[in-house]
Amino acid sequence: MVDRAFWRGRRVFLTGHTGFKGAWLSLWLQRLGARVTGYSIDVPTEPSLFLAARIGDGMTDTRGDVRDFAALSKAMREVAPEIVIHAAAQALVRASYADPIGTFATNIMGTAHLLEAVRSRAGVKAVLIVTSDKCYANREGVRGYRESDALGGYDPYSASKGAAEIVTASMRNAYFQPAAYRDHGVAVASARAGNVIGGGDWSADRIIPDLMRAFSSGVPAMLRNPRAIRPWQFVLDPLAGYLLLCERLSREGPAFAEAWNFGPDLSGMRTVSELAEAAARLWGVGAAMQNAEGPEPHEAAILRLDASKARLRLGWRPKLDCDMALLLTVEWYRAFYAGQDVRALSDRQLDRWHEMA
Repeated sequence: MVDRAFWRGRRVFLTGHTGFKGAWLSLWLQRLGARVTGYSIDVPTEPSLFLAARIGDGMTDTRGDVRDFAALSKAMREVAPEIVIHAAAQALVRASYADPIGTFATNIMGTAHLLEAVRSRAGVKAVLIVTSDKCYANREGVRGYRESDALGGYDPYSASKGAAEIVTASMRNAYFQPAAYRDHGVAVASARAGNVIGGGDWSADRIIPDLMRAFSSGVPAMLRNPRAIRPWQFVLDPLAGYLLLCERLSREGPAFAEAWNFGPDLSGMRTVSELAEAAARLWGVGAAMQNAEGPEPHEAAILRLDASKARLRLGWRPKLDCDMALLLTVEWYRAFYAGQDVRALSDRQLDRWHEMA
């Protein structure tokens, strides 16, 4: 379990705090009593969880671009953080086809800038670089990818995440070597997770936001890759892994300074079509869908992570199965479209997750 006492008063610098996962992580850190400073270029969607749940009220909300090294370094210097979590990214496969240069600049150079800023700052104890399950060279196999498997990427987004992992490993080897931990005192790890679902995601070309927008409007949702198989998990499950890993990096340093997978059990593996049909049943009246026509940009047909290392060494495992994850997700969107207070709902869902955990 996440240790509330550890996080109370802890100075945390979080990039990408206005995004879907970043906003949930910001909310959780606030409830743990951490002193959170967020660094993000903007609020990426309208609506957004960050604005709808008033998450910026409980933290320092800083605007800046991770591609701007001087601005990023200055912001970090002013905060003097103990823990740095890098979640800022261009996070969409289809968007990476439209803007590969922007994707590479943000995801690769943004990571390099973040780690270089850490290198020039004393006092940082733990750094977590959030990448993606798509960082692996996908062979379309049924075996889950392990942290030791080859990195790669067919599309620009996946390639950028594989490259971000290489940058992280290179900077760790060059400047934050576990063997020299007594000299630099910084533990750097990366976290690989993907296909996260939960309330408050309005990103374009993601299955849950697409479904919820369509269902709430009474129009059929378009399924682009209905047969694609993905490891679906509730947003708080991998975030719990991130928090646990940061705790261990801070306390034990080099023993945990490496790459980590956070993925669901086999029960979380569903096709896009199966996930959509289950969401439609939970939504009820007005939920309809159809398969998109025409060619679509390449995306992996099957993707699965092996998270046994996190289970064995961190004591982490996903707490919610896919059915419960969908139930909480649909509940959140129904409340939003009904005009309810989604900050109160988000707090309640955090409480429910802790109860179920």
